[in-house]
Amino acid sequence: MALDFYKPVLPGKRREDLMMKVKRVRVAVIGVGGVGGYIGAKLAMAGQKNLELFFVARGEHLRAIGDRGLTVNSPDFTGGQVNIKPVAVTDKISDLGQAEVFIITVKGYDLATVAVELKPLVGEHTLILPLLNGADIYDRLRSIIPKGVILPACIYISSHITAAGVVNHLSNSARIIMGKDPNHPDFVPHNLLDLFKEAKLDCVWKEDAADDIWEKYIFISAFSLVSACYDRSIGEILAEPTLQKEVVGIMNEVFAIARKKGILLPENIVDLTIEKAGGFPYETRTSFQRDVAQGKPENELEILGGAIIEMGRKFGVTTNFTARIYNDLKKD
Repeated sequence: MALDFYKPVLPGKRREDLMMKVKRVRVAVIGVGGVGGYIGAKLAMAGQKNLELFFVARGEHLRAIGDRGLTVNSPDFTGGQVNIKPVAVTDKISDLGQAEVFIITVKGYDLATVAVELKPLVGEHTLILPLLNGADIYDRLRSIIPKGVILPACIYISSHITAAGVVNHLSNSARIIMGKDPNHPDFVPHNLLDLFKEAKLDCVWKEDAADDIWEKYIFISAFSLVSACYDRSIGEILAEPTLQKEVVGIMNEVFAIARKKGILLPENIVDLTIEKAGGFPYETRTSFQRDVAQGKPENELEILGGAIIEMGRKFGVTTNFTARIYNDLKKD
């Protein structure tokens, strides 16, 4: 089945005919938080008869989904709310067995653990789509999982868990950008793209997604660090010149690192990113900000701040704006 699902569409062969050969497509969403919950709901509501959907969650969230299903509030759904029930929900990746697609939407600090647990389930034709914050997610996964196809990707979305078994998606601006696996440069996931299209997931396919991943990193690292340090929403940051100056300072540092790495970004990327942020709801809070405000023992400070400082040292880029906020958050 995996071979049928993933083989490229041959010239003269209709993709629909190929899909008819697939009796069941097993898709596992690992980390059913704001991102995974939204994607899972979109897939479930598309009504594909050949889709088997599995969730990996934990704690009270896991128990609530198992008992009552996952409720997702979003303007994308008629009536603003849906309740979905996967084939199964578990806190053990090993319970999933082999699947055609693994969508990873955990926080970055959990990625290594997930990769180790996932490795035995990944075959040559397994497809992995990681949608996490960070500029080096592909490399971190590849260092642990040698097999399968891993699609470098990023997602723009404002969503989060509001209660056990409940996810709120705040706007209809969710967008996935993904590109080719450097280890499999000839592979295009036609059927996954079709699956997302049928689910009305806004997904852009590119030959190389590196520029987009770094563009997202400029956005998320700067706003996450400043929002968490001052506990301000994106709208409040943009409205306060001193805070916007700090965001711009961090963005310029990340941009300088990206250029040293050969990442091709527009010269006016900082201005474009500030403009993009203005399109988010005024009250939008970053997931890192919520984690810090809630005093969670684990958060993405190292991925969003420590990584910039380390890359700055490596490439000879001064990171004073990032370092000051990183050190302030580290004290907490």
